[in-house]
Amino acid sequence: MKRRAPRGITGGTLSIALIAMTIVVILALVKVYLSNRIYRESRTINKLTTEVAALKEEHSILQLHVERLKYKVKIADTLFNLDDSEDEESPAEGAAQ
Repeated sequence: MKRRAPRGITGGTLSIALIAMTIVVILALVKVYLSNRIYRESRTINKLTTEVAALKEEHSILQLHVERLKYKVKIADTLFNLDDSEDEESPAEGAAQ
């Protein structure tokens, strides 16, 4: 009596197939999770990059404004100093005559 090889799916084959499918599903879930995480992080990075660019531009505008104000103050101080020196010279000239 010869024993015939079993036909169809055996318990061992079924368990191997289920284990393989479980591994594939786990790897797919990990990939989806990581892809979503990377997408969210890239959105955050893009938002921060945009804010940095806007703040740098605002900084340069403010620096220009500060420089203009410094120039105006410097010119105004010079003019006031000239006015003060002219006022101081006038009484001295009047007393000398």
